Amino acid sequence: MFGKIIGAVAGSKIAESTRGIGGPSGAILGWGAASLVRRLSIPAVLVLGAGGYLVKRHMDKKDADQTGTRTPPEVKPTAA
Repeated sequence: MFGKIIGAVAGSKIAESTRGIGGPSGAILGWGAASLVRRLSIPAVLVLGAGGYLVKRHMDKKDADQTGTRTPPEVKPTAA
């Protein structure tokens, strides 16, 4: 019970800094995450965490490509 409450509070706090997710929906996600972690094995939790990280990296890279904020490659002068 305490794990679900702590998960809901943590989810609510994380949702405040995440665009597209409000406080109540973050609390529900945190509550669900606490239940899910309890039922899954350690390797499954690690794979889910790594997958989430890779998806986030891909989405950040995609957003950077669309807005044009990606840094250009470094050009080294050639000896002429």
